[in-house]
Order: sequence, then structure tokens, then C-alpha cells
Amino acid sequence: MSENRILYVKTGCPWCIEVEKYLKDHQIEVSKVVVSGNREGMEEMVKLSGQSKAPTMSWDGEVLADFGVDELIPFLEGKL
Repeated sequence: MSENRILYVKTGCPWCIEVEKYLKDHQIEVSKVVVSGNREGMEEMVKLSGQSKAPTMSWDGEVLADFGVDELIPFLEGKL
């Protein structure tokens, strides 16, 4: 798992669940930070992305914020 590949999620978020399933199904490893009830994690996510919506992903310095699988697929293109 890469420290440079972080997925920020909120508990019960349907988009987060969908994205986590996609990553698992495609054996794409990321570190996960649950920001619900985690002030430090939320602050880190907001600092990276400028917003508080999840999921948010930081991938080797590139940030994708407030997305679903439809946005994730083109974001990951060429990165794997």
C-alpha cells in the first residue's frame, strides 16, 4: 500500500462505498482515511482538496475530490 495514494471517505457515504468496491475489485491498493469523527483526517482532506466532500483521493500528489466511479476511471488512466 502506498502512503502517496490515500482515499478519504465518510461513514455511510454511498459514493465512498462504490469507489472502495471498485478499487477492491480491481486490486488497486490505497491507504484509507475515514474522516467521519476524525478532525485531523478531515482537516488533512480539506487542506488537500479545498473542500469537505468525500470521497477525495490523493494519488502521488494529484487530487480528485467529490467523485464517483465515473470520474475515478479516467483519473486512474495511465497511473496503473
